[in-house]
Amino acid sequence: MSASDSPIFIDNEWTIRETIFDPSQIVTSGSNFMTGNGYLGYRGTFPDWTAEHAAACIVSDTYDNADGRWTELCNAPNGLYTRCSYQGIPLSLFVPAGIDDPPRVSNYSLSLNFRYGRSSGSYRWTADDGRNFHLSFERFASYHNLHLVAQRVRIISDMSGPLSITTGIDGQVWNLNGDHFSEAVPFAEESIIGLLATTSEKGTPIAVAQALQISNGSERDVLRTESSCRTEEDTIIDDSGTRQICKTIELDIQAGEELVIEQMMTVFSGNDLQDPQQAAVRLARGTVESGYDREAERSARMWDSMWNRYDIQIDSSDDTQALLHYNLYHNIIATPAHTDHLPIGARGLSCQAYQGAAFWDQEIFNLPMYLYTNPEIAGRILTYRHKTLPGARRKAHRLGFEGAFYAWISGDTGDELCPDYFFKDVLTGRKIRNHFNDWQIHISMDIAYTIRQYFLATGDWEFIRKHGAEMLFEIANFIVSRAHFKKDKNRYEIIRVLGPDEYHENADNNVFTNYQAKWSLCSALEVFKRLKNGEPERIAALAEDMDLTDERIALWKEMSELMFIPAPDPKTGLIEQFVGYFSLEDILPEQLEKRLIDPDEYWGWPNGIAFETQVTKQADLLQLFCLHPDLYDSDIMKVNYEYYEPRAHHRSSLSPAVHSMVAARIGLAEQAYSYFLQSLTIDLYNTNPPASGGTFIGGIHTAACGIAWQMVVLGFAGVSVTGEGFSCDPRLPAQWSRVQFPFVYLGQEFLFTLTHDSIRIESIYSNTKTIQIRIKDEVYSIKPGSSRTVAHD
Repeated sequence: MSASDSPIFIDNEWTIRETIFDPSQIVTSGSNFMTGNGYLGYRGTFPDWTAEHAAACIVSDTYDNADGRWTELCNAPNGLYTRCSYQGIPLSLFVPAGIDDPPRVSNYSLSLNFRYGRSSGSYRWTADDGRNFHLSFERFASYHNLHLVAQRVRIISDMSGPLSITTGIDGQVWNLNGDHFSEAVPFAEESIIGLLATTSEKGTPIAVAQALQISNGSERDVLRTESSCRTEEDTIIDDSGTRQICKTIELDIQAGEELVIEQMMTVFSGNDLQDPQQAAVRLARGTVESGYDREAERSARMWDSMWNRYDIQIDSSDDTQALLHYNLYHNIIATPAHTDHLPIGARGLSCQAYQGAAFWDQEIFNLPMYLYTNPEIAGRILTYRHKTLPGARRKAHRLGFEGAFYAWISGDTGDELCPDYFFKDVLTGRKIRNHFNDWQIHISMDIAYTIRQYFLATGDWEFIRKHGAEMLFEIANFIVSRAHFKKDKNRYEIIRVLGPDEYHENADNNVFTNYQAKWSLCSALEVFKRLKNGEPERIAALAEDMDLTDERIALWKEMSELMFIPAPDPKTGLIEQFVGYFSLEDILPEQLEKRLIDPDEYWGWPNGIAFETQVTKQADLLQLFCLHPDLYDSDIMKVNYEYYEPRAHHRSSLSPAVHSMVAARIGLAEQAYSYFLQSLTIDLYNTNPPASGGTFIGGIHTAACGIAWQMVVLGFAGVSVTGEGFSCDPRLPAQWSRVQFPFVYLGQEFLFTLTHDSIRIESIYSNTKTIQIRIKDEVYSIKPGSSRTVAHD
C-alpha cells in the first residue's frame, strides 16, 4: 500500500488520522493507533469492539503457552468495554446481524496523538427515526501509573429520549494461539468491578478492575443519583459464564446534552505482586477519584520528559517530522523501560505476534536510540540479557555446545521460544523445518557487539565487570565450540549458519556472522586482559565458574586472528555474502516473483523460490557495513551496495533502513532518502504482508521504528562512536534545511544543530568533562557550557 492508497493521513507533526472506515483494515489500524507504556499496550479500537474486532490489551511479563507450541504474552480482559444502544440496536460501526435497514454511520474519524500517547475516535450514528447520536472517545495508557488505561466516552443526541449503556469488563479476548485463561472469575467491591483471570499453563493470576464515573458535560455529579438513571442496586451485572462483568444503565438524555463516561481500567498480574486483585481495585478507586483530566496531566508530564530526551526536530519540505515522531513513539511504548528483566518484543505490545519476545532486533535496531539518549535504559536492556544468560547456556548445552547461545526468540527466561516449524508450505500444507532457532547464531555475537558499543558510549566499566564480562566470555566460549579449524587452509570457519538474509539457510562462512564472531572474540580478550591486570579477584571468580584456563584464552586469541573473513575480489571489489553465493542463479526479485504458484508461498529454505538464487530477503553484507562503517573504504562499500541492492527483496522490515544508512554514508543521497521514507512508512501504510507461510506476523514492526532514530543521527547526521572517539560527518538530505537533536556520550549531554552550511554542537552547563570531537578531519575540544560552530559544505 502507498500513501495515496492508505486511509491514514498526517494531520500535523504529532497526529495521524483516518476518516474512512474499512473493516478489512481493523487489525492494521488497531496497531497503528494504539496507546501503550511499555507495561501494556492497548490497541486503537472503539469502545464497543470485541475479540471479533481484534480489540486487545497485551500485558508484559505474562508469558503463557496455550496450544503446546507457541509461548506468547496474554491479552488481558478488556476493562474499557462500552456499548451504547438505542431501541435495542447498538450504536456501532458494525451492522448487527438481521438488520434489514441498517443505521447510517457518518463523520468517522480515528486518530492518534503521539505527543502524549492518546488514541481518539468519533462518528455520527443515525437511527431509522432520524435521531442522531454523536459518539466519541479518548484513551491513553498512563506513564504515571503504568497499570492504568484511562478512557473517556462522550455521547450527544440531537433529540431527547432513552439510551442504554452497557459497560464493564469483557473477558472474551483476541488470541492468536489458543485460550490462555483456564478461568475468569468476576468480582465486585463497592462500585469497583473486575475479572480475575488465571492463565492456563502457569496459573498466573491477571486482575483487571474498572472504576466508572458518568456525568453530564457540565457537572461532575454521577448520573446514577439522578432520577433518570438506575441506582447502583438496580445495576445489572452479567457474570453468567460469559467471561463478562458489565453494568447496564438505562437513562434518558436531553437533546444537546453531553453524556460523559470516564473509565479507569487497571491491570496487575501475579508476576507484579502477590495480590493483583487488591492492587487493581485500589488503583481503580484512586484514579477515578482524581479524574480523567488529572491522570492525563500526570501522564503528559512524563511524556514531556521523555520527548526532551528522544525528540529530533527536523525542518523539512515533506512529512518527515510527523513520520519520525510516529516511529519514535512506537519504539518508546514498546520498551519495558520500567524493568531490567523483560525484552523489547519484535511486535512490541501491539498484538501477540512474535510472542512478545526479543530477537537480534532488540540490540541492533531498538537499543541504540537509548544508548545515546538515555543510557540507563540501554543498560537495563542489556541487563535483561545477563539475567537470561542461564537460558542461553541451557540452549548451548542442549545443542551440544559450550558457553552461551542466546535464543533467537527470547522471552522472560531466555530459553528458546522459536519452534522448529515456523511456516508451512501453502501448496502442500506440510510444515517447513526452518533453522532460525539453531543456525542463526549471530544473535549471540550481536549481543556481544552491543555490549562493547555500550561501553564505548558510556564508559560504564561497572556494568562490564558485573554483567558484560560474563556474557562476553560465555559468547566467546560458544564461538570456540561452534567454529571449525581447517588445517589445510590454516583458518577457522563457521559453517551451516543462517545470516541476516533468512532466505539462505545452511550457508557456510557468512561474512556478517564470521566478522561478528571475530569482533566478539576480540572484545572478550580486551575485557579479560583489563580484568586480569586490574581486578584479579573478579577474573579469578569468573575463571572458576567458566573454566577460563590459559589454554582457553589462547584459543580465543588464535581464533580471532585466524577467523576466515572473505576478502573483496581484487578486480571487482565484490565480497561474496557467503561461500557459494555468486554461483547461485542471478535473477532479480520482480522476475523471480513470477514463478510463484501461490502468493503466500514462503520464499526461503528448503524449497522456496529464492533459496537457489541470489535474491535476498534483506540486507546481509550491508548490515555488516552498517555496524562497522570503518571496516571497508567507501569505494568497496559502494560497489557492493550497487550489486546487492537490486537483489534485495526487502521482505523484512529491517532491510530498507539498513540500505538507507549505507547509501547515506557512500553519498547516494536520493536512494538513502527513498529508503528512509520507505522504512518510516512500513506500518503506517501497511507495506509488509501481515502473514507469511501461513503464520500471522502482523502488528507494529518495532525494529523499523527503533532504527528511525539511527537513520537520522548515525546515518544522515553522520555521528559515530568508535574505539577512537566521537565524530560527526553529516550528509543532510536536500529536503531538510535543519535538524536538531540531543545526544549523550560518556555521560555528557550535547545538543546538535545541523544545517547544510554549519554544524553546531552545544555542551550543556551541567556537564563535567571536556570532550574531544572530530568534525570532518579536524578535532575540537568542547568544554561544559560551551559550544562549537563549524562551517560545513
